[in-house]
Amino acid sequence: MMKDNNNYIYGLHSILEAIEAGREIDKIFLRSGMTGVAVDKLLQHARRLTVPVSRVPDAKLDRITHRNHQGVIAVLSSVSYSHVEQVLPSLFENGDNPFLIVLDGVTDVRNFGAIARTCDCAGVNAIIIPERGSVTVGADAMQSSAGALNHIEVCRERNLVATLRLMKDSGVKIIGTSDRNPVTYTDIDYTGPVALVLGSERDGISDEVMKMCDVRATIPEFGHINSLNVSVAAGILMYEVVRQRLNDGQRVS
Repeated sequence: MMKDNNNYIYGLHSILEAIEAGREIDKIFLRSGMTGVAVDKLLQHARRLTVPVSRVPDAKLDRITHRNHQGVIAVLSSVSYSHVEQVLPSLFENGDNPFLIVLDGVTDVRNFGAIARTCDCAGVNAIIIPERGSVTVGADAMQSSAGALNHIEVCRERNLVATLRLMKDSGVKIIGTSDRNPVTYTDIDYTGPVALVLGSERDGISDEVMKMCDVRATIPEFGHINSLNVSVAAGILMYEVVRQRLNDGQRVS
Protein backbone atom coordinates (compact mmCIF):
# COMPACT_ATOMS: atom_id res chain seq x y z
CA MET A 1 0.00 0.00 0.00
CA MET A 2 1.24 3.49 -0.82
CA LYS A 3 1.63 5.85 2.11
CA ASP A 4 -0.75 8.77 2.36
CA ASN A 5 1.19 11.98 1.82
CA ASN A 6 1.02 15.37 0.18
CA ASN A 7 1.83 13.80 -3.17
CA TYR A 8 -1.80 12.74 -3.71
CA ILE A 9 -5.11 14.57 -4.16
CA TYR A 10 -8.41 12.80 -3.55
CA GLY A 11 -11.87 13.52 -4.95
CA LEU A 12 -13.08 14.90 -8.28
CA HIS A 13 -13.65 18.49 -7.25
CA SER A 14 -10.34 18.78 -5.38
CA ILE A 15 -8.47 17.44 -8.39
CA LEU A 16 -10.29 19.73 -10.82
CA GLU A 17 -9.50 22.72 -8.61
CA ALA A 18 -5.84 21.70 -8.47
CA ILE A 19 -5.65 21.41 -12.27
CA GLU A 20 -7.34 24.76 -12.79
CA ALA A 21 -4.90 26.28 -10.28
CA GLY A 22 -2.01 25.08 -12.43
CA ARG A 23 -0.79 22.17 -10.30
CA GLU A 24 1.28 19.63 -12.26
CA ILE A 25 -0.46 16.23 -12.27
CA ASP A 26 1.62 13.14 -13.00
CA LYS A 27 -1.14 10.52 -13.23
CA ILE A 28 -4.82 9.98 -12.43
CA PHE A 29 -6.43 6.80 -11.10
CA LEU A 30 -10.16 6.70 -11.85
CA ARG A 31 -12.70 4.10 -10.69
CA SER A 32 -13.73 1.74 -13.49
CA GLY A 33 -17.13 2.64 -14.92
CA MET A 34 -17.27 6.03 -13.21
CA THR A 35 -19.14 8.61 -15.32
CA GLY A 36 -20.71 12.04 -15.02
CA VAL A 37 -20.25 15.66 -16.00
CA ALA A 38 -17.35 16.20 -13.59
CA VAL A 39 -15.66 13.01 -14.84
CA ASP A 40 -15.99 14.21 -18.44
CA LYS A 41 -14.45 17.54 -17.47
CA LEU A 42 -11.58 15.79 -15.73
CA LEU A 43 -10.92 13.59 -18.77
CA GLN A 44 -10.94 16.65 -21.04
CA HIS A 45 -8.31 18.32 -18.85
CA ALA A 46 -6.26 15.10 -18.80
CA ARG A 47 -6.27 14.90 -22.61
CA ARG A 48 -5.33 18.56 -22.92
CA LEU A 49 -2.45 18.23 -20.46
CA THR A 50 -1.41 14.74 -21.69
CA VAL A 51 -1.90 13.31 -18.20
CA PRO A 52 -2.34 9.51 -18.29
CA VAL A 53 -5.58 8.19 -16.76
CA SER A 54 -5.83 4.61 -15.49
CA ARG A 55 -9.26 3.05 -14.97
CA VAL A 56 -8.92 0.83 -11.91
CA PRO A 57 -11.17 -1.07 -9.49
CA ASP A 58 -12.00 0.29 -6.04
CA ALA A 59 -9.60 -2.23 -4.50
CA LYS A 60 -6.68 -0.52 -6.25
CA LEU A 61 -7.76 2.90 -5.00
CA ASP A 62 -8.17 1.52 -1.47
CA ARG A 63 -4.63 0.15 -1.59
CA ILE A 64 -3.33 3.61 -2.40
CA THR A 65 -5.12 5.33 0.48
CA HIS A 66 -7.49 4.72 3.39
CA ARG A 67 -9.00 8.16 2.87
CA ASN A 68 -12.35 8.84 1.22
CA HIS A 69 -11.05 9.04 -2.34
CA GLN A 70 -14.54 9.25 -3.93
CA GLY A 71 -13.38 7.10 -6.82
CA VAL A 72 -10.48 9.21 -8.07
CA ILE A 73 -6.90 9.89 -7.00
CA ALA A 74 -4.39 12.20 -8.66
CA VAL A 75 -0.65 11.89 -8.24
CA LEU A 76 1.07 15.27 -8.05
CA SER A 77 4.37 15.66 -9.83
CA SER A 78 7.37 16.88 -7.87
CA VAL A 79 8.87 18.39 -11.02
CA SER A 80 7.64 20.55 -13.88
CA TYR A 81 7.96 18.55 -17.07
CA SER A 82 9.60 19.87 -20.22
CA HIS A 83 9.57 18.61 -23.81
CA VAL A 84 12.49 17.70 -26.03
CA GLU A 85 11.24 20.01 -28.79
CA GLN A 86 11.80 22.88 -26.35
CA VAL A 87 14.95 21.69 -24.59
CA LEU A 88 17.03 20.58 -27.59
CA PRO A 89 16.94 23.88 -29.56
CA SER A 90 17.87 25.77 -26.39
CA LEU A 91 20.92 23.56 -25.89
CA PHE A 92 22.13 24.15 -29.43
CA GLU A 93 21.45 27.89 -29.18
CA ASN A 94 23.51 28.06 -25.98
CA GLY A 95 26.40 26.27 -27.65
CA ASP A 96 26.00 23.14 -25.51
CA ASN A 97 26.81 19.65 -26.74
CA PRO A 98 23.58 17.75 -25.93
CA PHE A 99 23.89 14.80 -23.55
CA LEU A 100 20.53 13.11 -22.98
CA ILE A 101 19.27 10.02 -21.17
CA VAL A 102 16.17 8.18 -22.43
CA LEU A 103 14.48 5.68 -20.10
CA ASP A 104 12.17 3.25 -21.89
CA GLY A 105 10.08 1.34 -19.37
CA VAL A 106 12.01 2.08 -16.17
CA THR A 107 9.39 1.92 -13.41
CA ASP A 108 11.43 1.38 -10.23
CA VAL A 109 11.61 4.66 -8.35
CA ARG A 110 14.93 3.75 -6.68
CA ASN A 111 16.58 3.01 -10.01
CA PHE A 112 15.20 6.23 -11.44
CA GLY A 113 16.46 8.22 -8.46
CA ALA A 114 19.92 6.67 -8.70
CA ILE A 115 20.06 7.39 -12.44
CA ALA A 116 19.01 11.01 -11.83
CA ARG A 117 21.80 11.46 -9.27
CA THR A 118 24.39 10.21 -11.74
CA CYS A 119 22.89 12.37 -14.50
CA ASP A 120 23.39 15.47 -12.39
CA CYS A 121 26.97 14.50 -11.53
CA ALA A 122 27.83 13.64 -15.17
CA GLY A 123 26.42 16.83 -16.69
CA VAL A 124 23.43 15.27 -18.45
CA ASN A 125 21.13 17.93 -19.87
CA ALA A 126 17.81 16.09 -19.63
CA ILE A 127 16.13 12.79 -18.77
CA ILE A 128 13.42 11.69 -21.20
CA ILE A 129 10.63 9.34 -20.13
CA PRO A 130 7.45 8.14 -21.86
CA GLU A 131 4.07 9.33 -20.69
CA ARG A 132 2.92 5.76 -20.03
CA GLY A 133 4.72 2.75 -18.62
CA SER A 134 7.25 4.84 -16.73
CA VAL A 135 8.16 5.79 -13.21
CA THR A 136 6.06 8.42 -11.43
CA VAL A 137 8.23 11.42 -10.68
CA GLY A 138 6.81 12.12 -7.27
CA ALA A 139 8.12 12.67 -3.76
CA ASP A 140 9.69 9.20 -3.56
CA ALA A 141 11.64 9.77 -6.77
CA MET A 142 12.77 13.16 -5.53
CA GLN A 143 14.01 11.61 -2.29
CA SER A 144 15.75 8.73 -4.10
CA SER A 145 17.54 11.25 -6.32
CA ALA A 146 18.86 13.11 -3.26
CA GLY A 147 17.41 16.29 -4.75
CA ALA A 148 19.12 15.88 -8.14
CA LEU A 149 15.74 16.17 -9.88
CA ASN A 150 15.67 19.80 -8.77
CA HIS A 151 18.60 20.47 -11.10
CA ILE A 152 17.90 18.49 -14.25
CA GLU A 153 15.20 18.73 -16.90
CA VAL A 154 12.73 15.85 -17.12
CA CYS A 155 10.91 15.53 -20.44
CA ARG A 156 7.76 13.42 -20.44
CA GLU A 157 6.80 12.52 -23.99
CA ARG A 158 3.60 10.99 -25.36
CA ASN A 159 5.36 9.23 -28.26
CA LEU A 160 8.92 8.12 -27.53
CA VAL A 161 9.57 6.95 -31.10
CA ALA A 162 8.53 10.33 -32.54
CA THR A 163 10.71 12.05 -29.94
CA LEU A 164 13.72 9.94 -30.91
CA ARG A 165 13.08 10.71 -34.59
CA LEU A 166 13.12 14.43 -33.77
CA MET A 167 16.39 13.98 -31.91
CA LYS A 168 17.96 12.05 -34.81
CA ASP A 169 16.84 14.72 -37.28
CA SER A 170 18.52 17.28 -35.02
CA GLY A 171 21.85 15.46 -35.24
CA VAL A 172 21.74 13.52 -31.96
CA LYS A 173 23.27 10.02 -32.06
CA ILE A 174 20.90 7.52 -30.42
CA ILE A 175 22.71 4.73 -28.56
CA GLY A 176 20.72 1.82 -27.17
CA THR A 177 21.87 -0.82 -24.71
CA SER A 178 21.54 -4.36 -26.02
CA ASP A 179 23.36 -7.68 -26.39
CA ARG A 180 21.93 -8.09 -29.91
CA ASN A 181 24.41 -7.11 -32.65
CA PRO A 182 26.22 -4.98 -30.11
CA VAL A 183 29.34 -2.83 -30.07
CA THR A 184 31.42 -2.73 -26.89
CA TYR A 185 30.49 0.54 -25.21
CA THR A 186 34.09 1.84 -25.15
CA ASP A 187 34.33 1.50 -28.95
CA ILE A 188 31.61 4.09 -29.57
CA ASP A 189 32.24 7.80 -30.17
CA TYR A 190 30.29 9.93 -27.67
CA THR A 191 31.97 13.26 -28.37
CA GLY A 192 29.07 14.66 -30.43
CA PRO A 193 25.43 15.17 -29.44
CA VAL A 194 24.31 11.89 -27.90
CA ALA A 195 21.36 10.19 -26.22
CA LEU A 196 21.75 6.99 -24.21
CA VAL A 197 18.66 4.76 -24.20
CA LEU A 198 18.14 2.33 -21.32
CA GLY A 199 15.25 -0.08 -20.90
CA SER A 200 13.68 -1.93 -18.01
CA GLU A 201 15.57 -4.80 -16.42
CA ARG A 202 12.74 -7.18 -17.17
CA ASP A 203 12.00 -6.32 -20.81
CA GLY A 204 14.89 -4.14 -21.92
CA ILE A 205 14.32 -1.58 -24.66
CA SER A 206 11.13 -2.08 -26.67
CA ASP A 207 11.54 -3.23 -30.28
CA GLU A 208 10.10 -0.03 -31.76
CA VAL A 209 12.47 2.12 -29.72
CA MET A 210 15.45 -0.12 -30.50
CA LYS A 211 14.82 0.34 -34.23
CA MET A 212 15.46 4.06 -33.74
CA CYS A 213 18.91 3.49 -32.23
CA ASP A 214 21.94 4.26 -34.40
CA VAL A 215 24.21 1.98 -32.36
CA ARG A 216 23.67 -0.82 -29.87
CA ALA A 217 26.13 -0.75 -26.99
CA THR A 218 27.01 -3.58 -24.65
CA ILE A 219 28.92 -3.68 -21.37
CA PRO A 220 31.03 -6.86 -21.04
CA GLU A 221 29.88 -9.13 -18.21
CA PHE A 222 31.79 -12.13 -16.87
CA GLY A 223 29.78 -13.35 -13.89
CA HIS A 224 26.90 -15.79 -13.47
CA ILE A 225 23.98 -13.35 -13.24
CA ASN A 226 24.66 -11.64 -16.59
CA SER A 227 22.43 -8.67 -15.82
CA LEU A 228 23.67 -5.32 -14.52
CA ASN A 229 21.22 -3.18 -12.60
CA VAL A 230 19.93 -0.48 -14.96
CA SER A 231 21.19 2.34 -12.74
CA VAL A 232 24.67 0.76 -12.63
CA ALA A 233 24.71 0.30 -16.42
CA ALA A 234 23.59 3.90 -16.82
CA GLY A 235 26.44 5.11 -14.61
CA ILE A 236 29.06 3.15 -16.55
CA LEU A 237 27.85 4.51 -19.88
CA MET A 238 27.48 8.08 -18.68
CA TYR A 239 31.01 8.22 -17.38
CA GLU A 240 32.38 6.85 -20.64
CA VAL A 241 30.72 9.86 -22.27
CA VAL A 242 32.35 12.12 -19.66
CA ARG A 243 35.77 10.46 -20.15
CA GLN A 244 35.72 10.85 -23.91
CA ARG A 245 34.51 14.44 -23.82
CA LEU A 246 37.15 15.46 -21.29
CA ASN A 247 39.84 13.76 -23.38
CA ASP A 248 38.48 15.70 -26.38
CA GLY A 249 39.00 18.95 -24.50
CA GLN A 250 35.31 19.63 -24.04
CA ARG A 251 33.75 21.35 -21.08
CA VAL A 252 31.39 19.02 -19.24
CA SER A 253 28.60 21.10 -17.72
